[in-house]
Amino acid sequence: MYGSELVAAWIAMEGIIDLRYHLCMIGVPIEGPALMLGDNQSVILNTSVPSSILKEKHNAMAYHRVREAVAARIVKFAHIESQENLADCLTKPLDGVKFQ
Repeated sequence: MYGSELVAAWIAMEGIIDLRYHLCMIGVPIEGPALMLGDNQSVILNTSVPSSILKEKHNAMAYHRVREAVAARIVKFAHIESQENLADCLTKPLDGVKFQ
C-alpha cells in the first residue's frame, strides 16, 4: 500500500534528521545524504522526481516532508529488490525457507 509506505518513509526520515542533528552536536561530521532503501517504486519515484504529483491528499504532510528532505539532500532513496529486502521478514508472511 502506497500510503503506509510513504508514512513509514516519513517516520524513518524524521529519525535520520534527529540522529544527524545529535551526531553534529557532538562533533561527528556528516557528509552526504543518508541512504534509504525501499522496494516500493511509487514511493521512490514520487519522492525523488520533482515533477511528480500528489494523488492522495491524506498523505500530504508525509509526502511534502519527505520530498523536502530529498531536495535538501538529507536522504536519498534507492530501490532494493524484494528478495534482498531484509525488513520483509518483519512485515510480510514468509515461508520457512525464506524466513531462515
